[in-house]
Amino acid sequence: MIERLRGRFVAALPPALRHRLRRLWLSLVPIAQCALAAGLAWWIAVNVFGHPQPFFAPIAAVVSLGLSLGKRWRRSVELVAGVTIGILVGDVLISQIGSGSWQIAAVVALAMSVAVFLDDGPLIPMQAASSAALVATLLPPGGIAGVHRAIDALIGGVVGILVVVVIPVNPAHRARRDAAGILATMRDAARELADGLTEMDIDKVSGALENARNTQGEINTMRADMSGGREVSTMSPLYWTSRHRLQRISATADPIDNAVRNFRVIARRTRGMTQRGEHLRPEIIEIISDISRGFETLRTMMLAKPGEEPDQADAARVLRTIARKATAELVGDSPLAETAVLAEVRSLLVDMLMTCGLSRSSAVATLR
Repeated sequence: MIERLRGRFVAALPPALRHRLRRLWLSLVPIAQCALAAGLAWWIAVNVFGHPQPFFAPIAAVVSLGLSLGKRWRRSVELVAGVTIGILVGDVLISQIGSGSWQIAAVVALAMSVAVFLDDGPLIPMQAASSAALVATLLPPGGIAGVHRAIDALIGGVVGILVVVVIPVNPAHRARRDAAGILATMRDAARELADGLTEMDIDKVSGALENARNTQGEINTMRADMSGGREVSTMSPLYWTSRHRLQRISATADPIDNAVRNFRVIARRTRGMTQRGEHLRPEIIEIISDISRGFETLRTMMLAKPGEEPDQADAARVLRTIARKATAELVGDSPLAETAVLAEVRSLLVDMLMTCGLSRSSAVATLR
């Protein structure tokens, strides 16, 4: 009952506000992780190591975690390496040449050069430059303070990793939710495209294309979260048993991405046909409408927990029913544009079947 009321309340909100609230909801756990890691890193640096102002510790903890689940381990290592390089270069150089405009430029250039020479990642040079600039402008160079700053960066990075291990984000849940959101968008886009082609409404067809194009950011987020989920399931003992499930979920990334790309091609081709006043065969429009139902089945499959329906086999049965309609005989006497649309529809169905766990050869065989 409460869940239903909450769903109605959220659905009644303006789309822009609903999107912002969803973004905040998805980020609550990473925000909590960053806050906890920052406070804990400061406490350890002050109370365990006796550092008077260890501001590098909470900064390192927050940067190493971030809001994205992906590559946190690498971010921590890069952060510590970049800060250490910047501090060492800044301490050595500023203590010899003094502080000023040209000295700052020289320190930043040298720190970034050393970082780029050692690693091709983007974070190390930025952290090296910012740390060197801090030493050149605000922090006294030399002495034990430089060593403390490097230790503080190490404390922050280690605390960030420990927080992920002890209080991890559910890796499977976030990845499934990302994929389900993309599939929901494609479900609506396919329905809108079918309606637009039936009514010869160029605005609806263009709207479906635009909605499909706007999913690229969500796809990138999905890939990052799937990568981060695999990382969490490797580091945290709480989710070691989820590794196989994460692998299965991650295997859907490429088919979903390819399905969206193929749908964009279909929408772009049919938009051109609609602009020219060319009607698409009703049987093909019906298949596109059925594809909307297929996307919805895939969405519910992604959200279903182990043992719940629909599972991969259930979704594959629905898609096979749709695929059997997309026969080459439909365009035996059709113009080239219509034949090309059916070819893309068949390719889209292959990608959707692969999202259900079928191999490409098995998915293609379904369409013969």
